[in-house]
Order: sequence, then structure tokens, then C-alpha cells
Amino acid sequence: MDWTAIFGLIDPALLIVVAGCWVLGYILKQTPVVQDWGIVYIVSVCAIIAVGIMESWTVQSIIQGLLCGAFAVYGNQLVKQAKKGNDDES
Repeated sequence: MDWTAIFGLIDPALLIVVAGCWVLGYILKQTPVVQDWGIVYIVSVCAIIAVGIMESWTVQSIIQGLLCGAFAVYGNQLVKQAKKGNDDES
């Protein structure tokens, strides 16, 4: 699946939620108490709550929240893997 298609499904007004989720994920990654596998769940729940507060609580807002959280995690992994790929080539 092409992630640009998923990005197109996210309401542009919610890009601040994506950015916030990215920052939250980074902060959680630096926290020794939080396990790596739990970060995606925490980020997703926070995104759903943020979108639910910004918009009304509808099925659409829950889907938008999941998309925002998923895209933030995907973006983080994309950057991390690109850096790793560049390090391997050196």
C-alpha cells in the first residue's frame, strides 16, 4: 500500500495531531519505563482522543485519529530506516 494514499485520507487540519504524535512517540522512546511495543498503542490512543476533542466523537473522528497515529509511527520508522540504510552503505 502506498502511504501517500493514506496521507491523502487525513484531514489537513489534523496534521498538528500527526506532529504531536511524532513528538509524543519520541518522548516515550526516551522514557526507560515505556517498552517499545507499547509506544504505538499509546500514540494511537492519544491521537484518537486528540481528534475526538478537536472534532466531535464520531466513527469518522476515530478513524482519523487512528490514521494520524499510524502515520506518525510510520513517519518515524521511515526516518529511522533511512538513517540505518545510509549508515549501512558507508
